[in-house]
Amino acid sequence: MPRDDVFRADGDPFADTDTDTGDGDRGDGYIDLSGDGIESLDQIARGGDIDAGLEVGLRPSTLDDFVGQSELKGKLGVILGAARKRQHAAGHLLFAGPPGLGKTTLAHIVAGEMDAALHITSGPALERPGDLASILNQLEDGDVLFIDEIHRLSRTVEEVLYPAMEDFQLDLVLGKGPAARSIRLPVSPFTLVGATTRVGLLTGPLRDRFALEARLEYYEVDDLTSIVERAARILDVDIDDKGAHEIARRSRGTPRIANRLLRNVRDFALVERDGLIDLTVAHEGLEFFGVDDRGLDKPSRNLLLSVCEMFDGGPVGLNTLAISVSEPNETVESVYEPYLIQQGFLMRTPKGRVATVAAWEHLGLDPPITTVDDRALPGLFDD
Repeated sequence: MPRDDVFRADGDPFADTDTDTGDGDRGDGYIDLSGDGIESLDQIARGGDIDAGLEVGLRPSTLDDFVGQSELKGKLGVILGAARKRQHAAGHLLFAGPPGLGKTTLAHIVAGEMDAALHITSGPALERPGDLASILNQLEDGDVLFIDEIHRLSRTVEEVLYPAMEDFQLDLVLGKGPAARSIRLPVSPFTLVGATTRVGLLTGPLRDRFALEARLEYYEVDDLTSIVERAARILDVDIDDKGAHEIARRSRGTPRIANRLLRNVRDFALVERDGLIDLTVAHEGLEFFGVDDRGLDKPSRNLLLSVCEMFDGGPVGLNTLAISVSEPNETVESVYEPYLIQQGFLMRTPKGRVATVAAWEHLGLDPPITTVDDRALPGLFDD
């Protein structure tokens, strides 16, 4: 059975789990249905965060506290407000976007705004239709079911989800062969919140069943600065405006990275300086942890250096490039390349990856005359 954790969104996730009466009734605090205890909150803090409990503590609990994504916040406010007035479960919601932008946080906020219990699972954990059926059978009126990585649901599980989303009915087949029979069980009205980093892998029928499909965008530096300052207050970190801005500027537009860098610089300031994070300490701390002025970490810079120095700026194929930096193809393609391409350091061409003039300049290297750039390439009729 998949790990499926339930807690009251308006309660303390670290409350004593003994509030369970033993007969399946839920108390006001965190109740674990899988028997794995509070450690299962690790599911919430995906993407390499060190401390799941700390990450939960940094999450805003209401839409008003959520910084950024103003258009999405407005739409959610209308949908959730209307659902509260109708006293019905809100429509199903799909959040798409790169990791670390707040999809899981928004699922918590939806449950909190609706004063509902939040059930958490993920696409890979739902291996069989029976796994999903057991979770749906536990739902009560208005509950929120959050499925992370929903694009990784198997087709058979997805087929079971369709009638549950649309009609709040669960279609099951019992037995096999001539003795097989189909039964339909009612499911309590619920809100499904799906999160995906690859919305293109979702099937059309599944996407069409969501009342709202929203894509989260990378955050502006000002919004990230507010996020860093809020996290600093929660973590009791002494930081000034310029220090917060410097951390935000190097966070790649991602709150998760901003919070991680804040904790790193906090540790640097406590050990190497007097504890105050100002502009100078932030700069020194980020350099110490290998984050440069454009937010590139050491693996990203090594990738650029490999293209520029080992392959003269490219073009170089993905397999060759991955071997040169000792990383799997998937890691290079999905983890490192997107940000380098967005920053204008790398190009994908039919012949392979090519470093731009900006990449050479950022690394402090002299670009060759053949570098792919309109300024460096001769015109069609040039001598």
